[in-house]
Amino acid sequence: MPLNPQRRFVALRPKPSRPMRKIAGLFMLLALAATAAAQTEKGNEGHILLAHFKFAVQVPGGDLSERFGANQNISAALEWMHKSNWVLGLESSLLFGTDVKEDPLAGLRDENGLLFGDFGEPASVQLRQRGLHLGAYLGRLFPLSAANRRAGIRITLGAGILQHRIRIQEDPQVFVSLLTDDYKKGYDRLTQGLALKQFVGYQYLSKNRRINFFAGLEFEQAFTTSRRDFDFDTMQKDERSRTDLLFGLRIGWTLPFYLAENPDEIFY
Repeated sequence: MPLNPQRRFVALRPKPSRPMRKIAGLFMLLALAATAAAQTEKGNEGHILLAHFKFAVQVPGGDLSERFGANQNISAALEWMHKSNWVLGLESSLLFGTDVKEDPLAGLRDENGLLFGDFGEPASVQLRQRGLHLGAYLGRLFPLSAANRRAGIRITLGAGILQHRIRIQEDPQVFVSLLTDDYKKGYDRLTQGLALKQFVGYQYLSKNRRINFFAGLEFEQAFTTSRRDFDFDTMQKDERSRTDLLFGLRIGWTLPFYLAENPDEIFY
């Protein structure tokens, strides 16, 4: 009886042996490992666009120490790093704190330090520090090892505007007409001026682009004056020239965007 052609074809088709399947699987694993290695060994050379997210604890000095105690500072920056490790950036910071030493509302309080609302109830009015810094900076990263030219001592010099004020936080349950929005401006000590800033610390950009941070000491000197035409508690304008100082420890996390030779290609 003749054999079925289809069955003869199946009988003659070679089946891969188990060793061959193992070898093929091994090659696939090696290929995947090589691909993963190529992705993790991208390197950190060339031009980089850096987004910094920063936090600092600062201690005031000069005239600022007579008005406020220590404060916290959160900031963000956008920075261009040249392939030679020079950096140029723009930054903005918000300052906030709870230690207010100067009390512009002292004249509204009684001998026990209490402040009362329009209907005679004691009002819980809190004083807070608020401020901001806007500026630009220039600097350089000095590598400590040839193994990673993007890890080393970071030094920057900057200039900008520092502004600070006393935030008057009203009692939501007690109305005090003397502390409504328009009147607050007569007590808030809004101050502003030119500021210089310096940073010295350590910066690390990993070669696999996954771990990127910096930490260091920051110093700021601001030459400020009052921005209010009249202070209600002193019944005059504050004409003094101030020197406001800030000293702090700053840490930050960095999100890098690596720019290829082709300007349309960006890697992160």
